[in-house]
Amino acid sequence: MLMSISQQPTATIGSRRSFRPIPPFRPHPLFRNPHAQTILSGYGRRPPPHRAARHETLLDDGDKIVLHDDAPASWRAGDPVVLLLHGLCGSHASPYVNRTAMKLNARGMRTFRMDLRGCGAGLSLASLPMHAGRSEDAAAAVAWIAERCPGSPIVVVGFSLGGNMVLKMAGEMGASAPVPLQAVIAAAPPIDLAATCRNLACGWNALYDRAFVRALTRHVRERRRLLPDAPHVEFSRPPRGVYEFDDLVTAPLSGFAGADDYYTRASSGPLLKDIRTPTLILAAADDPLVPAAIFDAWPRSPAVELHLTDHGGHLGYIGVSGVDPDRRWLEWRLVEQIEGVLKNRHPLLPLPCGTGQGESQSSIRRPGTLA
Repeated sequence: MLMSISQQPTATIGSRRSFRPIPPFRPHPLFRNPHAQTILSGYGRRPPPHRAARHETLLDDGDKIVLHDDAPASWRAGDPVVLLLHGLCGSHASPYVNRTAMKLNARGMRTFRMDLRGCGAGLSLASLPMHAGRSEDAAAAVAWIAERCPGSPIVVVGFSLGGNMVLKMAGEMGASAPVPLQAVIAAAPPIDLAATCRNLACGWNALYDRAFVRALTRHVRERRRLLPDAPHVEFSRPPRGVYEFDDLVTAPLSGFAGADDYYTRASSGPLLKDIRTPTLILAAADDPLVPAAIFDAWPRSPAVELHLTDHGGHLGYIGVSGVDPDRRWLEWRLVEQIEGVLKNRHPLLPLPCGTGQGESQSSIRRPGTLA
């Protein structure tokens, strides 16, 4: 059984373990197939609507990202904050992001659901496109939250492509990560973008490849409609896969020489050895999108713990009954791990903090400028 295969020392805060032991995942007997797990991750009972405050946050290059702020009524200055980043073709409203935020809110934690650059509510607020290597955007969100909520410990959680982004951020920060940042958790992160893209083109996975590229192409057309003066790439026919899309659109608009250059420079794998913030990677060996072999291809620092389950698909993890209230194994493990990290955290000085009511627009400091 492939459980916690990391051979490296467990991440610690002081002399204590950062992350709690993780129970095995037992898939629902009807959904053992990884494709079923992956597809069903986006379905389920619709949660009640969030009443989040929306913050348009100005970046150094003039684009904006949007943070959706869910603050429980019980939340007070100095209480924990969790930043959540979605995956490719997702948004702050992606079901897995929504469900995780609600579970954390129910435990008294304030959450910020981030729309990646040009996604969701930020579609018309960014002239440059989102890509997997925009770790500076995640760092900007952390800095903005730390400035608005001084004294509050921060945990960052990234799903899929958002997971690669937060791992890259942690590696680039190294030992200079801001004090409030207590931990980073990445669920099913494609830490090797080239290997992941090759995997998407194989066999039945090509169905995901085509679905992604159709969604990405629609996104490009909608951006062109909303932002006619922003940089665009014209193509005579729609790209046939994610690699071709990245080579024709993502790379040239983001300053890369091509898709291969983009994948090399945007992958978080080479930076795992530089991470000093306690970090947990959660992934499944049967993930049809992100090949499990990539997690052993890159050295990890002692701060990084890898937990690889036998089953789960891509962000699926629909389990048997009697373990978790709604069978959503991954989301409950995230809640448990965040609670464990915060229980073992270094104390921070609680200071007055805004409650996030209403809408705001603020500029942020460059990553690394926080004390």
